[in-house]
Amino acid sequence: MDDSTVDPHSEIERLEESIEQLSAKLENCRKLGLAARIAIALGGALLIAIIFGAIIANSTAMTGAVAAVLGGIVLLGSNASTAQNTADQLAAAEARRAELIGTIELRDVGPSRMLH
Repeated sequence: MDDSTVDPHSEIERLEESIEQLSAKLENCRKLGLAARIAIALGGALLIAIIFGAIIANSTAMTGAVAAVLGGIVLLGSNASTAQNTADQLAAAEARRAELIGTIELRDVGPSRMLH
């Protein structure tokens, strides 16, 4: 976009909305990453318990443990790339917003007078 045709105020407003959405998406990625790590840990703990005989080995427990570990690994990897892309978009939007704020001519309103 050509900076001369863009209204900085409306563009800043649009960027701030985008920044809020990206921040929320990044927070969801953090929560999903935590859930993936928990799934990996619980699945691994269940596998170890089965191996050492603390839990009777049956096909359901073994399948659930392996699915939790593998599913957690896949989810963590996918989520990590999504989180990185979102963080990059967030940084670009914040940089663009700062650039636009720098182009606005601010006026000095003078010293404030406090009424007591």
